[in-house]
Amino acid sequence: MVIAVAASALATGRDPRPNIIVVLADDLGYGDLSLHGNPRLRTPELDRLGRESVRFDDHHVAPMCTPTRGELMTGLSAFRNGATAVAGGRSIVRREVPMLPEMLRAAGYATGHFGKWHLGDNHPFRPHERGFEVTIHNKSFGISSLADHWLNDAEGDVYWRNGTPARFPGYNTDVFFREAMEWIAGQRRPFFVYLATTAAHEPHYVPSRYAKPYEDLPGVLPAFFGMAANLDENVGRLRRFLAERGLERNTILVYMTDNGSVERTGYYRAGMRGRKGALYEGGHRVPLFLHWPGGGAAAAPRRIGTLTHGTDLAPTLLELCGVPAPPGVAFDGRSLAPLLAGNARGFDGRTVFVQYGVEFKEWDCAILRDKWRLIQGRELYDLATDPAQTRDIAAGHPELVAALRADYEAWLGPTKAIMGRPNHIVVGTDAENITTLSGADWNGPFCDEIGELREGAAAKFGFWNIEAAADGPYAVKLYLFPPEAEAALDGSFRAAPARPVRAARLSIDTEQWTREAPAGVSHVKFEVTLRRGGRHRIEGRFLGADGQPVWGAVFLVIERAAR
Repeated sequence: MVIAVAASALATGRDPRPNIIVVLADDLGYGDLSLHGNPRLRTPELDRLGRESVRFDDHHVAPMCTPTRGELMTGLSAFRNGATAVAGGRSIVRREVPMLPEMLRAAGYATGHFGKWHLGDNHPFRPHERGFEVTIHNKSFGISSLADHWLNDAEGDVYWRNGTPARFPGYNTDVFFREAMEWIAGQRRPFFVYLATTAAHEPHYVPSRYAKPYEDLPGVLPAFFGMAANLDENVGRLRRFLAERGLERNTILVYMTDNGSVERTGYYRAGMRGRKGALYEGGHRVPLFLHWPGGGAAAAPRRIGTLTHGTDLAPTLLELCGVPAPPGVAFDGRSLAPLLAGNARGFDGRTVFVQYGVEFKEWDCAILRDKWRLIQGRELYDLATDPAQTRDIAAGHPELVAALRADYEAWLGPTKAIMGRPNHIVVGTDAENITTLSGADWNGPFCDEIGELREGAAAKFGFWNIEAAADGPYAVKLYLFPPEAEAALDGSFRAAPARPVRAARLSIDTEQWTREAPAGVSHVKFEVTLRRGGRHRIEGRFLGADGQPVWGAVFLVIERAAR
């Protein structure tokens, strides 16, 4: 039937290949849909989409957003593609790893990205450098991140359009859907849209009319549910837009979320143990809806209970679109096209690994096979009889535990050789000559929110891995606060108290330079010489009157100076 659709499209002179839209919600778990039994939150548009789609009921991702996004974009597990954590220098897919938009663009697809990226904020890792022709996005995890624009508050915010900041009117989720639909309207080729919202990640900002129906609920729930309700409304707008333009039939519309729901919302678990960040089911089991009315066997709405994983999306979409993977590319994921066609052969007994983190820790993982779950190599659960994972039955199944551990060790063998490779941000390029680095991407303790600088927070220090694109002099400026804010190093900024900064120290590999920081200045500037292709560890520290470090340089701006 898919072939018949293609033949019909050829007869009308249209490109028969399907369009693709992937909607990826943030921090909305399996239980955050009324379709899945949420007793209070109403999501009528997503519920309708689910009922009219193929629903994968046993779909798993990483328990944290960046690893999920990297796995979706590459078809490779996090510790093979490099994007293993949300910070600590590990939120970037290695440059040599091909990404889904690059593969689709090479095959003639128009490619657009709208919303969250969180896979690299600097050259050569930005979305428009990884295959997207157009991107409008936040930096890092979005609002309140150190890397994002410091005044963003979800209304009339500054986003980056192909690397250039621009202000967009409207509420952020509305903006991303609006811009995506306007871009789609101008396309004459098959298109791939990656629409990754920041809803419902904190901070929980939403127009009051969406939170009002839930205002009797405690804590962040009214705003959290309001963000979900707004997202639901936008999904409905998108579907009506596709129908009105005659695009719905030949568009693969995917809805998925990046991890389980957040613990601090304290609400509906859908019978699962754990929330975001957990290796238990509630941390990584998420919705996956695939809607394609013109997809032949893939068009029939139904539920599939086979175990699937986020790495499956890339090979699935490529196969459905008739796009071969580049030579030499081998995915960890499997194409789900056979399941869509009703063939589950080869999926029974499949083993899937869920692991993430700044540092690799052996056995800090969930090993999944059918309805079995081995947690951290020692706790075994049978979801067929114990979906809430309350009874560890490892002692009664030693052979199964041994088999699952052996699968993990076999996966670990080739993974170890590449999992620790650092990413080097390239500085001094024509594409991004002024490079602003932030604590979001430094190698060191988590430091990706202004809140990290508040009173009582321990001093944090980190470094970046860089590579020089050209020979010559470079200007390096060290900041404690966002450069655009021009806040004094020895002053207060928002809720961050003043610190006794008297000097700054720049370290590149084993060399160090120290300069005074006069009262009231926002930064300290250094001039250094770098050689093309040179790879370096660069770090800044601010010193007190006694010469001891008081805080790391949370922002570092480096620019190749004019000769």
